[in-house]
Amino acid sequence: MNNSVPQENVPEFEFGIYTLGDIVTDCHTGQTISPRQRLHEVIAAAKLADEAGLDVFGVGEHHRLDFVISSVPVVLAAISQATKRIKLTSATTVLSTIDPVRVFEDFATLDLLSDGRAEIISGRGAFLESFPLFGYELEDYKKLFAENLDLLLELNQHEVMNWKGTFRSPLKNAEIAPRPLQRKLPLWVGIGGSAESAERAGTLGIGMAIAILSGSPEPFQNLAETYRRSGAKAGHAPEDLKIAITSHGYIAKTSQQALDEYYPYYYSYRNAISPHPGQEYGVSRSDFGRFVSPVNTLAVGSPQQIIEKILYQHELFGHNRFMTQLDIGGLPFNKVATAIELLATEVAPVVRREIAKKRSSRSSHQEI
Repeated sequence: MNNSVPQENVPEFEFGIYTLGDIVTDCHTGQTISPRQRLHEVIAAAKLADEAGLDVFGVGEHHRLDFVISSVPVVLAAISQATKRIKLTSATTVLSTIDPVRVFEDFATLDLLSDGRAEIISGRGAFLESFPLFGYELEDYKKLFAENLDLLLELNQHEVMNWKGTFRSPLKNAEIAPRPLQRKLPLWVGIGGSAESAERAGTLGIGMAIAILSGSPEPFQNLAETYRRSGAKAGHAPEDLKIAITSHGYIAKTSQQALDEYYPYYYSYRNAISPHPGQEYGVSRSDFGRFVSPVNTLAVGSPQQIIEKILYQHELFGHNRFMTQLDIGGLPFNKVATAIELLATEVAPVVRREIAKKRSSRSSHQEI
């Protein structure tokens, strides 16, 4: 019998950070961090986030030389030993090109090592290098993800499995071990802009993380509406339908400091991950100014600006979690550390208080 982990003092609105472990040359010094140091800094960032009181830390999966994290559960297992309370999630697991049995067993092991803090955000993946690397066909992109997600959900429910699909060998009285400390691993689907994916996540009753990396968040409202409508139709309780909003971000004491410090690294990062090597993919400083406007999603600015931006988005989505990627483009660790502290100590308490006040006000009106 599995133990359940008590959910004591779980905040109504969660804050987290995530990293993809990119390795980009520092635009000011011309130096490139080593993979070893990059991993150590990822662990240090997680430790700092845990100590500062953030709720979630995520690492993403890539299989190319300009990213250091290809084995997400291994990195999260190392982080689990350096932290005490923060939830540990993939951000994301590219479920189309990995065996769901291995995914479940790895994260169940992580759950045991971390005393019940493991989560999985699975996605199709915006980068496609894992398909040829692991011998999958791009033409099966959607079918692979759908089948693997269904299997992962079954693995989360059953200790012994009988199952047959198209892309994986059948399971015949297969024992799926170990089992996690939590009754079930929390599962989320990471999506970009697909209404089909939002509908599927709602129907399945699992969490949905929407990646909004630039532009206005308003066009993504329909995803939240589709998700909740599909979840309700499938019989899932509203409180079980969790939405996270994820974006790039950076926080400094003043707006001007944040813009000046972050822009060169943001520009470098966009060029480094350009889908067309050798072509400029960065944004001009004037365009960058529009990206960080109050009604756009890029979470760059002073603590008060980030508070206002998250509260504005909460009016649109009613989401339960905000996660931001702070460490892109070779940004030095000391700046990342300062941004983490500001997010935890100056942004999170105010946002939580304002959201709680609005909920309390709505409840009072409903009782009258």
